[in-house]
Amino acid sequence: MTLSRFLRTPKGLTLIALGMLAVLAGSGAGWTIVGLRVVAAVLPAMLIDAAILHRIKRKWVFPSGALLTGLIVAMILSPREPWYVETITSMIGVLSKYVVRFRTANVFNPAALALVATFYVFHTAQSWWGALPEMSPIALAVLLAAGAFIVYKVNKIPAVLAFLGAYYALATISAFAGDPRRVAALYREPDLHAALYFAFFMVTDPPTSPPKHRDQLIFGAIVALASFAAFEVIGAAYFLLAGLLVANAWEGWRRVRWRAHTR
Repeated sequence: MTLSRFLRTPKGLTLIALGMLAVLAGSGAGWTIVGLRVVAAVLPAMLIDAAILHRIKRKWVFPSGALLTGLIVAMILSPREPWYVETITSMIGVLSKYVVRFRTANVFNPAALALVATFYVFHTAQSWWGALPEMSPIALAVLLAAGAFIVYKVNKIPAVLAFLGAYYALATISAFAGDPRRVAALYREPDLHAALYFAFFMVTDPPTSPPKHRDQLIFGAIVALASFAAFEVIGAAYFLLAGLLVANAWEGWRRVRWRAHTR
């Protein structure tokens, strides 16, 4: 596949959108701070994925999936983490694709699984700087426009609407039923930006989310329910990612059952 054709695919368009957001967010957060972290996350992940793909396919293949994983890891982790934390996290994400699989696809979102795993090793902080939380309100419009475009291109609109609708419905119910101060932060930056970025670029991950619209609605609702439950019970920084992993497990189970029934 030529570069021009690749950049017109959903994965290529996602890379363009993430790259644009990274450049914009980096100018706000300071490239002297985030630049090294992006390189530390992306380059080792691409090298190790390229080596694995070459061994499997007997030819060199551009590791676009590792590039996506590395970018997402770097854009979520706090830029104040040591550079090697980004490296280890992104490499764990790439390796997880080949360890936990169902047939030809990985079960768990690589970035989400790696970020949760290294949280317990390094006690990492997650600032979601790539979601533009520290910039002007215009940046939120850019995030919304880029995210909506990608969601349309990968055909995951039901999953995103189900997640955002259920997630903020639960937060609103919780505010009325209990202490509203506990959930107020979910409606402000950086949590609002994080939820949108998460919905647009992680909930929609094609290999780990369902293709059919009916299944997408269930998937998005499970992400929301599990994420909000993690927020209420655990309160850890990775509550969104934990919810996605629960939904990934459900999707993997659904695929196994579907495969068994079609034999």
